[in-house]
Amino acid sequence: MLLQIALRKKASALTALVTAAAVALLPMPAARAQSKGPPVLRDTETEQLLREYTRPILRVAGLERQNIQMVILNDGTFNAFVADGRRIFVNWGAMLQSETPNQIIGVLAHETGHLAGGHLSKLREQLANAQTQMIIAMLLGAGALAAGASRGNNAGNNGLANAGAAAIAGPGEMIRRSLLSYQRQQEENADRAGVKFLTATQQSPKGMYETFKRFTSESLFAAHGADPYLQSHPMPAERVAALQEFASSSPYWDKKDDPALQLRHDMVRAKISAFMERPETVYRRYPLSNDSMPARYARAISTYLHGDLRSALAQIDALIAVQPNNPYFYEVRGQALLESGKPAEAIAPLRKAVALSNNAPLIEMLLGQALVGSDNKAYTDDAIRILRAAVAREPEAPIGYTQLAMAYGRKGDYAEADLASAQAAYLRGDNKTARELATRAKTRFAVGTPGWVKADDIVASKPPRNN
Repeated sequence: MLLQIALRKKASALTALVTAAAVALLPMPAARAQSKGPPVLRDTETEQLLREYTRPILRVAGLERQNIQMVILNDGTFNAFVADGRRIFVNWGAMLQSETPNQIIGVLAHETGHLAGGHLSKLREQLANAQTQMIIAMLLGAGALAAGASRGNNAGNNGLANAGAAAIAGPGEMIRRSLLSYQRQQEENADRAGVKFLTATQQSPKGMYETFKRFTSESLFAAHGADPYLQSHPMPAERVAALQEFASSSPYWDKKDDPALQLRHDMVRAKISAFMERPETVYRRYPLSNDSMPARYARAISTYLHGDLRSALAQIDALIAVQPNNPYFYEVRGQALLESGKPAEAIAPLRKAVALSNNAPLIEMLLGQALVGSDNKAYTDDAIRILRAAVAREPEAPIGYTQLAMAYGRKGDYAEADLASAQAAYLRGDNKTARELATRAKTRFAVGTPGWVKADDIVASKPPRNN
């Protein structure tokens, strides 16, 4: 699922249209993405689970120290991909539709195979070579066309011109097929690498097989009659047959997921459903007759999102009674209160969530937002301390800087307030506003101080790349 490529010929050169296979993130607890890049969503609970899924795989792949990040995208389809050498993108639809941890872990192992194999950089080299080949072919063809035109319109010269046209058109199709064949081989290599990583970590590759088998069933109609040489991925039936052959030989083929991990997986799926799906869909997935913890979690979140705060709090408190050390129950309680206009009441559960989550920065940002929103100036210094710690460990979340700017403004520190506002705008991709605020901040700081230097960096910088 690395990248799907379609090559289109233009008059001047070969252009590569690269379509990413897709991934997702959720607009859940702490920070809803505000940048102009991909629709990235943030949630501590989901991100933590994905990190735990990938950590052992990255270790055996030799990528443990590469700081590979998990990014959740706002897309309900089942997909995951890598688009650079430092991030694995996952659609929230992939999490929701993976019935077991092993199924999504298998997909992540496949994507790790792309990273470990350096497929992205190799693909770029192939594209560069293909462009060079196309330009040479077009130049040769153009020369033949010019020669034919200069000699007049007799039959022989028309033949020369026709040969020139063929010289332009022919290589493009050959190069396209060659690139697609190369990419199909990359996909097969990533499958094999994924199985190797799963076996090395004593995990079953059955989930990967089950996922790709499902893709096969869903794509059989679309693939019927398709030219296998024009596909960017192996033809589904062939790919799954090959995957089953070498995956089923794993000594861990029949190994099941740990029940505790399965519960955490189901809790995240319930949370995703509650935040991302319509309430009627949530209740079809998790009817009142279902008294499991995931079902109760989904209904509690959906209840608060759709206006019944009292009932939602009662449901959340019942969950806390069962798992009093679950930080995400306190986080949801605090978020429900905060988003219902009760920031002062949100402070206590959010403090508890921060403590139980080992100071998770996204939850700290929620706490900072509650402290700022409470209108109690006694909380200002505490909010600044918490928010500064949060943005130091999570520097790419605009909401942290936005809340920090408000806290500094309340304290009357307008230089820091302008700087924090500039940083928030910069992260959102609003470079014009960021520069204006940073320019004003520079006038408030003494020249050469750390604040002045940071503001000057923003004034001189280009917008961050979020794609």
